[in-house]
Amino acid sequence: MHIPRFMIAAVKSGSGKTVLTMAMLEALRQRGVSLRCCKCGPDYIDPMFHREILGLSSRNLDTFFTSPQLTREIFLSGRQDGDLVVMEGVMGLYDGLGGTRPEGSSYDLAKITGTPVILVLNARGMSRSALAVLRGFVDYDSDHLIRGFILNEITRTSYDRLKPLIEEELNIPVLGYMPHREELAMGRRHLGLLRPSEIRDLKENAALAAQSLESSVDVDRILKIAESAPPFEESPSVLFPAGLPRPDKAVFGSGPAADEPVIAVARDPAFCFYYEENLMLLRYYGARIVEFSPLYDKKLPDNISGLILGGGYPELSSFQLNANESMRSAVREAVLGGMPTLAECGGFLYLQESIDGKQMTSVLPGQSRGTGRLVRFGYVNITAKEGEDTFLRAGETIRGHEFHYYDSTDNGNACTAVKPVTGASWDCMVNTPTMLAGFAHLYYPSFPELARRFVEKAGQYRAKCIAAKEEFV
Repeated sequence: MHIPRFMIAAVKSGSGKTVLTMAMLEALRQRGVSLRCCKCGPDYIDPMFHREILGLSSRNLDTFFTSPQLTREIFLSGRQDGDLVVMEGVMGLYDGLGGTRPEGSSYDLAKITGTPVILVLNARGMSRSALAVLRGFVDYDSDHLIRGFILNEITRTSYDRLKPLIEEELNIPVLGYMPHREELAMGRRHLGLLRPSEIRDLKENAALAAQSLESSVDVDRILKIAESAPPFEESPSVLFPAGLPRPDKAVFGSGPAADEPVIAVARDPAFCFYYEENLMLLRYYGARIVEFSPLYDKKLPDNISGLILGGGYPELSSFQLNANESMRSAVREAVLGGMPTLAECGGFLYLQESIDGKQMTSVLPGQSRGTGRLVRFGYVNITAKEGEDTFLRAGETIRGHEFHYYDSTDNGNACTAVKPVTGASWDCMVNTPTMLAGFAHLYYPSFPELARRFVEKAGQYRAKCIAAKEEFV
Protein backbone atom coordinates (compact mmCIF):
# COMPACT_ATOMS: atom_id res chain seq x y z
CA MET A 1 0.00 0.00 0.00
CA HIS A 2 1.34 3.40 -1.00
CA ILE A 3 0.74 5.97 1.74
CA PRO A 4 2.52 9.31 1.09
CA ARG A 5 3.54 10.70 4.47
CA PHE A 6 5.83 13.02 6.38
CA MET A 7 6.40 13.98 10.00
CA ILE A 8 6.68 17.52 11.36
CA ALA A 9 9.19 17.08 14.20
CA ALA A 10 11.26 19.58 16.14
CA VAL A 11 14.50 20.18 17.96
CA LYS A 12 12.63 20.59 21.27
CA SER A 13 9.23 21.28 22.79
CA GLY A 14 7.96 24.80 22.21
CA SER A 15 9.46 25.03 18.72
CA GLY A 16 6.11 25.68 17.03
CA LYS A 17 5.16 22.18 15.82
CA THR A 18 1.47 22.60 16.53
CA VAL A 19 1.08 25.93 14.73
CA LEU A 20 3.08 24.61 11.77
CA THR A 21 1.06 21.40 11.67
CA MET A 22 -2.19 23.36 11.87
CA ALA A 23 -1.02 25.64 9.05
CA MET A 24 0.09 22.67 6.94
CA LEU A 25 -3.17 20.77 7.42
CA GLU A 26 -5.24 23.81 6.50
CA ALA A 27 -3.08 24.60 3.47
CA LEU A 28 -3.36 21.01 2.21
CA ARG A 29 -7.09 20.93 2.94
CA GLN A 30 -7.53 24.07 0.84
CA ARG A 31 -5.62 22.35 -1.97
CA GLY A 32 -8.12 19.50 -1.89
CA VAL A 33 -5.59 16.86 -0.83
CA SER A 34 -7.00 13.55 0.50
CA LEU A 35 -5.64 13.93 3.99
CA ARG A 36 -5.25 12.16 7.33
CA CYS A 37 -3.20 13.02 10.41
CA CYS A 38 -1.60 11.39 13.45
CA LYS A 39 0.01 12.51 16.68
CA CYS A 40 3.17 10.88 18.02
CA GLY A 41 2.88 10.05 21.70
CA PRO A 42 0.13 10.08 24.32
CA ASP A 43 -1.00 13.71 23.99
CA TYR A 44 -4.76 14.32 23.64
CA ILE A 45 -4.83 18.03 22.88
CA ASP A 46 -2.94 18.23 19.58
CA PRO A 47 -5.33 15.69 17.97
CA MET A 48 -8.19 18.02 18.97
CA PHE A 49 -6.61 20.69 16.79
CA HIS A 50 -6.24 18.19 13.95
CA ARG A 51 -9.95 17.31 14.23
CA GLU A 52 -10.92 20.96 14.36
CA ILE A 53 -9.09 21.71 11.10
CA LEU A 54 -10.02 18.56 9.17
CA GLY A 55 -13.24 17.44 10.79
CA LEU A 56 -11.66 13.98 11.02
CA SER A 57 -10.44 11.88 13.90
CA SER A 58 -6.70 11.93 14.50
CA ARG A 59 -4.77 8.84 15.58
CA ASN A 60 -2.27 8.59 18.43
CA LEU A 61 0.76 6.47 17.54
CA ASP A 62 3.09 5.54 20.37
CA THR A 63 5.91 3.02 20.24
CA PHE A 64 5.88 2.56 24.00
CA PHE A 65 2.22 1.58 23.98
CA THR A 66 2.44 -0.84 21.05
CA SER A 67 4.86 -3.18 19.28
CA PRO A 68 6.31 -2.18 15.88
CA GLN A 69 3.85 -4.45 14.04
CA LEU A 70 0.86 -3.16 15.98
CA THR A 71 2.02 0.45 15.58
CA ARG A 72 2.13 -0.01 11.81
CA GLU A 73 -1.30 -1.66 11.82
CA ILE A 74 -2.87 1.21 13.76
CA PHE A 75 -1.22 3.65 11.37
CA LEU A 76 -2.64 1.81 8.34
CA SER A 77 -6.11 1.01 9.66
CA GLY A 78 -8.72 2.79 7.59
CA ARG A 79 -6.22 4.33 5.19
CA GLN A 80 -6.85 4.41 1.46
CA ASP A 81 -4.11 3.93 -1.10
CA GLY A 82 -2.75 7.38 -1.91
CA ASP A 83 -4.01 9.14 1.25
CA LEU A 84 -1.50 11.72 2.47
CA VAL A 85 -0.73 11.36 6.19
CA VAL A 86 0.75 14.22 8.20
CA MET A 87 2.30 13.18 11.52
CA GLU A 88 2.97 15.66 14.31
CA GLY A 89 5.95 14.75 16.47
CA VAL A 90 6.34 15.04 20.23
CA MET A 91 8.96 16.99 22.23
CA GLY A 92 12.39 16.90 20.56
CA LEU A 93 12.92 14.44 17.71
CA TYR A 94 14.98 11.96 19.76
CA ASP A 95 13.29 12.47 23.16
CA GLY A 96 11.83 9.14 24.27
CA LEU A 97 10.99 7.00 27.25
CA GLY A 98 12.33 8.42 30.51
CA GLY A 99 14.55 10.78 28.53
CA THR A 100 17.02 7.94 27.93
CA ARG A 101 15.35 5.32 25.72
CA PRO A 102 14.12 5.61 22.12
CA GLU A 103 10.64 4.14 22.68
CA GLY A 104 7.93 6.76 22.49
CA SER A 105 10.09 9.23 20.57
CA SER A 106 9.21 10.85 17.26
CA TYR A 107 12.29 9.30 15.70
CA ASP A 108 11.36 5.78 16.81
CA LEU A 109 7.93 6.19 15.23
CA ALA A 110 9.45 7.59 12.03
CA LYS A 111 11.80 4.56 11.83
CA ILE A 112 9.04 2.01 12.41
CA THR A 113 6.73 3.58 9.84
CA GLY A 114 9.43 4.64 7.34
CA THR A 115 8.33 8.26 7.49
CA PRO A 116 10.45 11.17 6.19
CA VAL A 117 11.03 13.89 8.79
CA ILE A 118 10.75 17.64 8.30
CA LEU A 119 12.68 19.12 11.22
CA VAL A 120 11.55 22.44 12.71
CA LEU A 121 14.04 24.73 14.43
CA ASN A 122 12.95 27.85 16.28
CA ALA A 123 15.82 30.00 15.04
CA ARG A 124 14.75 33.24 16.67
CA GLY A 125 17.87 35.04 17.89
CA MET A 126 20.22 32.56 16.13
CA SER A 127 22.58 32.83 13.19
CA ARG A 128 25.39 30.31 12.53
CA SER A 129 24.55 28.56 15.80
CA ALA A 130 21.57 27.13 13.93
CA LEU A 131 24.06 25.16 11.82
CA ALA A 132 25.62 23.56 14.87
CA VAL A 133 22.24 22.52 16.25
CA LEU A 134 21.03 21.07 12.96
CA ARG A 135 24.34 19.29 12.30
CA GLY A 136 24.02 17.52 15.65
CA PHE A 137 20.54 16.28 14.72
CA VAL A 138 21.68 15.15 11.28
CA ASP A 139 24.73 13.33 12.67
CA TYR A 140 22.45 11.46 15.09
CA ASP A 141 20.08 10.45 12.27
CA SER A 142 21.25 6.85 11.74
CA ASP A 143 18.48 6.02 9.26
CA HIS A 144 18.77 9.26 7.25
CA LEU A 145 15.13 10.17 7.81
CA ILE A 146 15.61 13.95 8.08
CA ARG A 147 14.72 15.17 4.60
CA GLY A 148 14.27 18.89 5.13
CA PHE A 149 14.28 21.80 7.57
CA ILE A 150 11.85 24.61 8.37
CA LEU A 151 13.18 27.61 10.30
CA ASN A 152 10.59 29.10 12.62
CA GLU A 153 10.21 32.54 14.16
CA ILE A 154 12.70 34.34 11.91
CA THR A 155 12.61 37.16 9.38
CA ARG A 156 13.01 36.84 5.63
CA THR A 157 16.40 38.57 5.87
CA SER A 158 17.72 36.03 8.40
CA TYR A 159 16.28 33.16 6.37
CA ASP A 160 17.95 34.31 3.15
CA ARG A 161 21.25 34.48 5.00
CA LEU A 162 20.98 31.07 6.72
CA LYS A 163 19.43 28.92 4.00
CA PRO A 164 22.48 28.68 1.67
CA LEU A 165 24.86 28.08 4.60
CA ILE A 166 22.78 25.19 5.94
CA GLU A 167 22.22 23.58 2.55
CA GLU A 168 25.89 23.84 1.58
CA GLU A 169 27.20 22.31 4.82
CA LEU A 170 24.48 19.72 5.52
CA ASN A 171 23.30 18.87 2.00
CA ILE A 172 19.67 18.84 3.17
CA PRO A 173 17.16 21.35 1.79
CA VAL A 174 15.81 24.20 3.86
CA LEU A 175 12.17 24.13 2.80
CA GLY A 176 11.09 27.48 4.15
CA TYR A 177 10.51 29.59 7.21
CA MET A 178 7.69 30.98 9.32
CA PRO A 179 7.91 34.55 10.62
CA HIS A 180 6.84 35.46 14.13
CA ARG A 181 3.13 36.34 14.25
CA GLU A 182 1.72 37.18 17.65
CA GLU A 183 -1.87 36.38 16.66
CA LEU A 184 -0.90 32.76 15.90
CA ALA A 185 0.54 32.07 19.35
CA MET A 186 -1.25 29.27 21.22
CA GLY A 187 -2.39 29.87 24.80
CA ARG A 188 -1.17 27.43 27.42
CA ARG A 189 -2.12 26.06 30.83
CA HIS A 190 -0.58 23.50 33.14
CA LEU A 191 -1.55 20.51 30.96
CA GLY A 192 -0.22 22.08 27.77
CA LEU A 193 -2.09 23.95 25.06
CA LEU A 194 -5.55 25.34 25.51
CA ARG A 195 -8.33 23.31 23.94
CA PRO A 196 -9.43 24.43 20.45
CA SER A 197 -12.82 25.50 21.84
CA GLU A 198 -11.06 27.99 24.13
CA ILE A 199 -9.18 29.82 21.36
CA ARG A 200 -11.05 32.64 19.70
CA ASP A 201 -11.06 32.69 15.89
CA LEU A 202 -9.18 29.39 15.67
CA LYS A 203 -10.26 28.62 12.11
CA GLU A 204 -9.53 32.17 11.00
CA ASN A 205 -6.08 31.91 12.59
CA ALA A 206 -5.54 28.56 10.87
CA ALA A 207 -6.38 30.18 7.55
CA LEU A 208 -3.91 33.02 8.30
CA ALA A 209 -1.23 30.50 9.25
CA ALA A 210 -1.89 28.51 6.06
CA GLN A 211 -1.61 31.66 3.97
CA SER A 212 1.69 32.52 5.66
CA LEU A 213 3.00 28.99 5.15
CA GLU A 214 2.07 28.90 1.46
CA SER A 215 4.00 32.14 0.91
CA SER A 216 7.17 31.13 2.76
CA VAL A 217 7.39 27.30 2.71
CA ASP A 218 7.89 25.07 -0.35
CA VAL A 219 4.79 22.91 0.14
CA ASP A 220 5.16 21.30 -3.30
CA ARG A 221 8.61 20.01 -2.40
CA ILE A 222 7.30 18.65 0.91
CA LEU A 223 4.61 16.76 -1.02
CA LYS A 224 7.34 15.23 -3.21
CA ILE A 225 9.22 14.15 -0.09
CA ALA A 226 5.99 12.57 1.20
CA GLU A 227 5.55 10.71 -2.10
CA SER A 228 9.05 9.25 -1.73
CA ALA A 229 8.10 7.37 1.47
CA PRO A 230 8.42 3.58 0.95
CA PRO A 231 5.26 1.46 0.48
CA PHE A 232 3.91 -0.80 3.21
CA GLU A 233 3.80 -4.55 2.75
CA GLU A 234 0.60 -6.42 3.58
CA SER A 235 0.76 -8.33 6.87
CA PRO A 236 -1.78 -10.22 9.03
CA SER A 237 -3.77 -8.06 11.43
CA VAL A 238 -2.89 -8.30 15.13
CA LEU A 239 -5.55 -5.95 16.47
CA PHE A 240 -8.45 -6.44 14.05
CA PRO A 241 -8.14 -9.99 12.65
CA ALA A 242 -11.83 -10.05 11.68
CA GLY A 243 -11.63 -6.73 9.83
CA LEU A 244 -11.98 -3.08 10.79
CA PRO A 245 -14.93 -2.06 12.97
CA ARG A 246 -17.85 -0.34 11.27
CA PRO A 247 -17.88 3.46 11.34
CA ASP A 248 -19.74 4.80 14.33
CA LYS A 249 -20.89 8.39 14.27
CA ALA A 250 -21.80 8.41 17.97
CA VAL A 251 -25.42 9.40 17.36
CA PHE A 252 -28.52 7.96 18.91
CA GLY A 253 -30.59 7.20 15.80
CA SER A 254 -32.85 4.17 15.98
CA GLY A 255 -32.61 1.59 18.73
CA PRO A 256 -29.63 -0.75 18.95
CA ALA A 257 -29.65 -4.32 17.76
CA ALA A 258 -30.92 -6.84 20.29
CA ASP A 259 -27.44 -8.00 21.26
CA GLU A 260 -25.60 -4.70 20.77
CA PRO A 261 -24.39 -3.07 24.01
CA VAL A 262 -24.51 0.72 23.93
CA ILE A 263 -21.62 2.53 25.66
CA ALA A 264 -22.17 6.12 26.81
CA VAL A 265 -19.00 8.21 26.53
CA ALA A 266 -18.79 11.55 28.34
CA ARG A 267 -17.75 14.21 25.82
CA ASP A 268 -17.80 17.94 26.61
CA PRO A 269 -15.30 20.62 27.72
CA ALA A 270 -14.82 18.86 31.08
CA PHE A 271 -14.32 15.34 29.66
CA CYS A 272 -12.59 15.40 26.30
CA PHE A 273 -9.48 13.17 26.45
CA TYR A 274 -9.98 10.00 24.41
CA TYR A 275 -7.77 7.82 22.24
CA GLU A 276 -9.57 7.07 18.99
CA GLU A 277 -7.93 3.63 19.00
CA ASN A 278 -9.67 2.81 22.30
CA LEU A 279 -13.07 3.62 20.81
CA MET A 280 -12.23 1.64 17.67
CA LEU A 281 -11.50 -1.44 19.82
CA LEU A 282 -14.81 -1.11 21.64
CA ARG A 283 -16.63 -0.97 18.29
CA TYR A 284 -14.61 -3.91 17.01
CA TYR A 285 -15.85 -6.04 19.90
CA GLY A 286 -19.45 -5.09 19.14
CA ALA A 287 -20.24 -1.93 21.10
CA ARG A 288 -22.10 1.07 19.82
CA ILE A 289 -20.87 4.46 21.07
CA VAL A 290 -23.13 7.33 22.08
CA GLU A 291 -21.99 10.58 23.63
CA PHE A 292 -23.40 12.65 26.47
CA SER A 293 -22.42 15.67 28.55
CA PRO A 294 -22.12 15.56 32.35
CA LEU A 295 -21.98 19.36 32.15
CA TYR A 296 -25.09 20.11 30.10
CA ASP A 297 -27.33 17.02 29.92
CA LYS A 298 -29.79 16.33 32.72
CA LYS A 299 -29.78 12.55 32.38
CA LEU A 300 -27.84 9.70 30.83
CA PRO A 301 -28.77 8.50 27.33
CA ASP A 302 -31.54 5.89 27.17
CA ASN A 303 -30.86 2.16 26.84
CA ILE A 304 -27.16 2.28 27.68
CA SER A 305 -25.31 -0.62 29.25
CA GLY A 306 -21.83 0.82 29.81
CA LEU A 307 -20.29 4.12 30.89
CA ILE A 308 -16.92 5.75 30.10
CA LEU A 309 -15.79 8.92 31.86
CA GLY A 310 -12.57 10.12 30.25
CA GLY A 311 -10.04 12.68 31.35
CA GLY A 312 -10.17 16.38 30.71
CA TYR A 313 -10.61 19.47 32.86
CA PRO A 314 -13.38 18.84 35.41
CA GLU A 315 -11.54 21.18 37.80
CA LEU A 316 -12.30 24.08 35.43
CA SER A 317 -15.99 23.16 35.42
CA SER A 318 -16.44 21.99 39.00
CA PHE A 319 -19.16 24.60 39.74
CA GLN A 320 -21.24 23.48 36.73
CA LEU A 321 -20.67 19.79 37.44
CA ASN A 322 -21.75 20.35 41.03
CA ALA A 323 -24.82 22.33 39.96
CA ASN A 324 -26.01 19.56 37.61
CA GLU A 325 -27.49 17.50 40.43
CA SER A 326 -29.74 15.39 38.20
CA MET A 327 -26.76 14.14 36.16
CA ARG A 328 -24.69 13.48 39.27
CA SER A 329 -27.58 11.43 40.67
CA ALA A 330 -28.05 9.56 37.38
CA VAL A 331 -24.37 8.61 37.18
CA ARG A 332 -24.28 7.57 40.82
CA GLU A 333 -27.38 5.41 40.43
CA ALA A 334 -26.07 3.76 37.25
CA VAL A 335 -22.59 2.97 38.60
CA LEU A 336 -23.76 1.77 42.01
CA GLY A 337 -26.44 -0.24 40.21
CA GLY A 338 -23.75 -2.30 38.50
CA MET A 339 -23.39 -0.62 35.10
CA PRO A 340 -19.89 -1.46 33.76
CA THR A 341 -17.82 1.71 34.09
CA LEU A 342 -14.35 2.88 33.04
CA ALA A 343 -13.12 6.19 34.47
CA GLU A 344 -9.77 7.92 33.93
CA CYS A 345 -8.16 10.92 35.60
CA GLY A 346 -10.85 13.64 35.47
CA GLY A 347 -13.55 10.97 35.19
CA PHE A 348 -12.09 9.26 38.25
CA LEU A 349 -12.29 12.53 40.20
CA TYR A 350 -15.91 13.01 39.09
CA LEU A 351 -16.77 9.64 40.65
CA GLN A 352 -15.28 10.74 43.98
CA GLU A 353 -16.74 12.89 46.72
CA SER A 354 -15.49 16.34 45.75
CA ILE A 355 -13.22 18.46 43.55
CA ASP A 356 -11.87 21.57 45.31
CA GLY A 357 -14.61 21.21 47.90
CA LYS A 358 -17.46 21.01 45.35
CA GLN A 359 -19.52 17.85 45.71
CA MET A 360 -19.34 15.33 42.86
CA THR A 361 -21.08 11.95 42.52
CA SER A 362 -19.67 10.27 45.69
CA VAL A 363 -19.58 6.87 44.01
CA LEU A 364 -16.04 6.47 45.37
CA PRO A 365 -14.38 7.83 48.51
CA GLY A 366 -11.84 10.61 48.16
CA GLN A 367 -11.56 14.38 47.85
CA SER A 368 -9.32 15.99 45.24
CA ARG A 369 -7.54 19.33 45.17
CA GLY A 370 -4.98 21.05 42.98
CA THR A 371 -1.42 20.77 44.20
CA GLY A 372 0.16 23.51 42.08
CA ARG A 373 2.72 21.05 40.73
CA LEU A 374 2.91 17.90 38.66
CA VAL A 375 1.91 15.04 40.95
CA ARG A 376 2.83 12.29 38.52
CA PHE A 377 3.94 12.49 34.92
CA GLY A 378 4.91 9.96 32.28
CA TYR A 379 4.39 6.41 31.07
CA VAL A 380 3.31 3.67 33.45
CA ASN A 381 2.69 -0.06 33.43
CA ILE A 382 -0.47 -0.84 35.43
CA THR A 383 -0.61 -4.35 36.92
CA ALA A 384 -3.57 -5.77 38.87
CA LYS A 385 -2.72 -7.22 42.28
CA GLU A 386 -5.71 -9.56 42.40
CA GLY A 387 -9.07 -10.25 40.79
CA GLU A 388 -10.77 -13.06 38.86
CA ASP A 389 -13.88 -11.45 37.36
CA THR A 390 -12.50 -7.92 37.17
CA PHE A 391 -11.53 -5.90 34.10
CA LEU A 392 -7.88 -6.54 34.93
CA ARG A 393 -7.16 -9.97 36.43
CA ALA A 394 -4.35 -10.70 38.89
CA GLY A 395 -0.95 -10.20 37.24
CA GLU A 396 -2.27 -8.67 34.01
CA THR A 397 -0.71 -5.42 32.79
CA ILE A 398 -1.93 -2.55 30.62
CA ARG A 399 0.10 0.47 29.58
CA GLY A 400 -0.89 4.06 30.17
CA HIS A 401 0.20 7.60 30.87
CA GLU A 402 -0.26 10.02 33.77
CA PHE A 403 -0.13 13.82 33.65
CA HIS A 404 -2.01 15.64 36.39
CA TYR A 405 -1.65 18.48 38.87
CA TYR A 406 -4.55 17.30 41.03
CA ASP A 407 -4.32 14.60 43.65
CA SER A 408 -6.88 12.73 45.73
CA THR A 409 -7.05 11.54 49.31
CA ASP A 410 -7.86 8.06 47.92
CA ASN A 411 -6.19 6.95 44.69
CA GLY A 412 -7.19 3.30 45.01
CA ASN A 413 -4.91 0.36 45.76
CA ALA A 414 -6.10 -2.52 43.54
CA CYS A 415 -3.18 -2.19 41.11
CA THR A 416 0.48 -1.24 41.07
CA ALA A 417 1.80 1.45 38.72
CA VAL A 418 5.46 1.10 37.71
CA LYS A 419 7.58 3.60 35.80
CA PRO A 420 9.20 1.62 32.97
CA VAL A 421 12.67 3.17 33.24
CA THR A 422 13.20 4.03 36.91
CA GLY A 423 11.09 1.25 38.41
CA ALA A 424 9.40 3.70 40.79
CA SER A 425 6.03 2.29 41.85
CA TRP A 426 2.89 3.17 43.78
CA ASP A 427 -0.56 1.78 44.52
CA CYS A 428 -3.40 2.93 42.28
CA MET A 429 -6.80 2.17 40.71
CA VAL A 430 -10.14 0.78 41.74
CA ASN A 431 -10.65 -2.59 40.03
CA THR A 432 -13.96 -4.39 40.67
CA PRO A 433 -16.14 -6.70 38.57
CA THR A 434 -18.03 -3.64 37.28
CA MET A 435 -15.55 -0.74 37.52
CA LEU A 436 -11.98 0.19 36.60
CA ALA A 437 -11.07 3.72 37.68
CA GLY A 438 -7.93 5.69 38.42
CA PHE A 439 -5.64 8.50 37.35
CA ALA A 440 -3.89 6.67 34.51
CA HIS A 441 -5.02 7.22 30.91
CA LEU A 442 -5.08 3.66 29.56
CA TYR A 443 -4.24 2.65 26.00
CA TYR A 444 -6.50 -0.32 25.28
CA PRO A 445 -4.55 -1.74 22.30
CA SER A 446 -1.65 -2.45 24.69
CA PHE A 447 -3.99 -5.00 26.35
CA PRO A 448 -7.03 -5.51 24.06
CA GLU A 449 -8.60 -8.01 26.46
CA LEU A 450 -9.71 -5.07 28.63
CA ALA A 451 -11.88 -3.70 25.80
CA ARG A 452 -13.30 -7.16 25.03
CA ARG A 453 -14.22 -7.76 28.67
CA PHE A 454 -15.80 -4.34 29.01
CA VAL A 455 -18.05 -4.90 25.98
CA GLU A 456 -18.86 -8.43 27.17
CA LYS A 457 -19.85 -7.16 30.63
CA ALA A 458 -21.90 -4.38 29.03
CA GLY A 459 -23.73 -7.03 26.99
CA GLN A 460 -24.41 -9.07 30.11
CA TYR A 461 -25.70 -5.98 31.90
CA ARG A 462 -27.99 -5.22 28.95
CA ALA A 463 -29.37 -8.76 28.91
CA LYS A 464 -29.96 -8.61 32.67
CA CYS A 465 -31.86 -5.32 32.35
CA ILE A 466 -34.02 -6.67 29.51
CA ALA A 467 -34.80 -9.82 31.50
CA ALA A 468 -35.68 -7.78 34.58
CA LYS A 469 -38.10 -5.59 32.59
CA GLU A 470 -39.76 -8.63 31.02
CA GLU A 471 -40.15 -10.25 34.43
CA PHE A 472 -41.61 -7.06 35.84
CA VAL A 473 -44.12 -6.77 32.96
